[in-house]
This record gives sequence, structure tokens and C-alpha cells, in this order.
Amino acid sequence: MLKVLVVEDEEMIRKGIVLAVDWAALGCVVVGEASNGEEALEAVERYNPTLIITDLKMPKMDGIEMLRQLRERGNQAFVIILTAYDSFSYAQSALRLGAVDFLLKPFHDGELEQAVQAVRKRMAGQGEAQGTALSIPGLKKGDKSKYVLQAMDYIGQHYQDPNISVGVIAQSLGLSEGHLSHTFKKETDYTLLNYLTRFRIHKAMELLRDCRLKVYEVAEQVGYKDITYFSATFKKLTGVSPSEYQDTSR
Repeated sequence: MLKVLVVEDEEMIRKGIVLAVDWAALGCVVVGEASNGEEALEAVERYNPTLIITDLKMPKMDGIEMLRQLRERGNQAFVIILTAYDSFSYAQSALRLGAVDFLLKPFHDGELEQAVQAVRKRMAGQGEAQGTALSIPGLKKGDKSKYVLQAMDYIGQHYQDPNISVGVIAQSLGLSEGHLSHTFKKETDYTLLNYLTRFRIHKAMELLRDCRLKVYEVAEQVGYKDITYFSATFKKLTGVSPSEYQDTSR
């Protein structure tokens, strides 16, 4: 059995990973949890996990520093990174420190399981490139991600604009819509609009945790004019309505 350590400061997300995934079916067992990098280092010493699933931005010690210290200690556990869209540069640092994959939060159903299965394939020693090369959103081997990173940055700065579109983003980068769309999908496995939607919903989740804001105010702040459409999109991606999500954060 693959021993798994889950490191995530948001308890609801951490518990969701621990409880919602059929770990036994993946040939895994969760041996420990941690809410920050410091706790994770102690848990690694205690449990010696084979796989660490970790967030990047955490209090006390972030995921990058934790991973750096693990590598300095000679620990070679497989690492899957969970990252928000605005932490992409952090994810690149994690990849340089030997992380094998990263997932953009909130991730789709089945994505974590696929990443774990890919780790198991690596462990099984399948030497062919097709079996060992992981599909890493935004950073596939051999791809130049300059324009993808610029598009991500543009979305991060302008997601509140309800009129943002593929054409607007492409024009800001001096590219054609077709070229940018093709490059973005090739390197990230997301369309630009899908990425924009998931970015907005991620930001909405952050805002909803501030219970002083009303749902319609959150919708407006992340670029949605139609609160009904916002609510339907939010539920489609998270499984709960905005108000239900806000209630769980109280």
C-alpha cells in the first residue's frame, strides 16, 4: 500500500481529500494529515509517507520551504502539489524541487485519483516515456509556456471585468485568438474560458469565507452580472451552492 500524507491548511479541503477519495481502491492508505509545512515535516519523520499531497500557501511554513527541507534531508517522497491559479510561479518552483504533478484548485472530480495513479505507474518502473511522463497542466515537457503564463497573469489581474473574453486576452498579448486558444489548451488541458471560470470560482470561494459579503456581492466582485448563472456555475464546480458553501465557513 502506498502511504499518503495530506498537507492542507484549509480543514474542509483537507478532510474532503482524506474522506472523499477511495484510497483503498487506489492501493493507498492515508497515514497522516498536517495543516502546515512544520507539522508536515514532523509527520514525515513519524510516518515516512511514500506520497505527499500538499498545498503551497500555508501558515508557519509553506509547501515550497517544506519540500526544500525534505530534499535537503534526502527524502525522495513523491509530491503532488495543490495550487491556486495565482500561485503558478510557486508551482514551477515545486516542480524544480522534484514535485511530480500539480493540480489547480478547485480541481475536477477524478483529477487527484488520476495523478495518484500516474505516481503508481512511475513507481512500477514503466520506462517508456508514455508511461512515465506526467501530464502537468501548464508545463508539459518541451512546451514554451511564456504566452500561457502571460494569459494566466492577465486573467489574474482582470477576472473582475465581466467583459473579459478570449479576444481581449489575445489582443493584450499581441496574438490571434486561434493561436492563443490552441497553445493554452495544449499546455494546460483547459480552454481559456474554462480556466477563467475556475479562476473566478476559486476567488468566489475565498470571498464567501468572509461571511460579511452577500452572495450577489461576491458574484459581482468576480465578474458575474447574473447571480443565477453564477450560482449554477459555482454549484457545478464545487458541488454546493454559494450560500451552502458560505454556511459551512461560518
